[in-house]
Amino acid sequence: MAEARKPVSAIRLRVLRTERITPHMVRIVAGGEGIASFRPNEFTDAYVKVHFRVPGVDYPEPLDLASVRAGMPREQWPRMRSYTVRAFDRDLGELVLDFVHHGDEGVAGPWAAAAKPGDELLISGPGGAYAPGEEADWHLLAGDESALPAIAASLEAMTAGVPAHAFILVEDEAEEQSLTTKAEARITWLHRDRGDDLAAAVRALDWRDGVVQAFVHGEADVVRDLRRHLLDERGVRRDLLSISGYWRAGKTDEAWRLEKQAERNA
Repeated sequence: MAEARKPVSAIRLRVLRTERITPHMVRIVAGGEGIASFRPNEFTDAYVKVHFRVPGVDYPEPLDLASVRAGMPREQWPRMRSYTVRAFDRDLGELVLDFVHHGDEGVAGPWAAAAKPGDELLISGPGGAYAPGEEADWHLLAGDESALPAIAASLEAMTAGVPAHAFILVEDEAEEQSLTTKAEARITWLHRDRGDDLAAAVRALDWRDGVVQAFVHGEADVVRDLRRHLLDERGVRRDLLSISGYWRAGKTDEAWRLEKQAERNA
């Protein structure tokens, strides 16, 4: 006898407030009654799936994602995007997510730009896999805007005095953020508008002795380049390397998700 599929209900939050922290980064602070159902994990790259209802489609309430996928055509499934948990405060009942907004195209960015207090935010999760560990003698962090919330959270969690190098690619100087850490961190901001290259910057790093733990996330082709460099040329231990393509240039989120799935199944 087949086991019944366990319901996966989305957690329904409400937008409490929003903040435009840079010209292209919108911070959403969410909470409400549903926050009691959120269970944080120990990872600094903790992420949630944000589910956006398709306009004009009626969904079962509470929103059971497994039932929707089993009983509704794919084009009616809520649009799903992954976002890092920038911060979570159980006492305040607040979950913080940062959204990149590059105009009217896409789903999540335009939603965040227009969000106002009281708006619904549907999430599931969190997942995650990385957090700075005590075994490392030093840390390497590299990524673009998509990885910036996880890099910021990781810097905040590092042990006082531990050496760290962070390389962050953003559009221009206006997209830089003030980051907090107790680590002995050197933070290098790279800018697309002047042609900076994230992979080249990491390759040029004056490599330290000792055990390194690395977090490298962002555009898929850049990540692939750095994976080879870190594993083959620098000898970074696989178990101390968190590396993944969050997106691919020229691909929608849906297309990139299907491409990644095909690569895993190949």
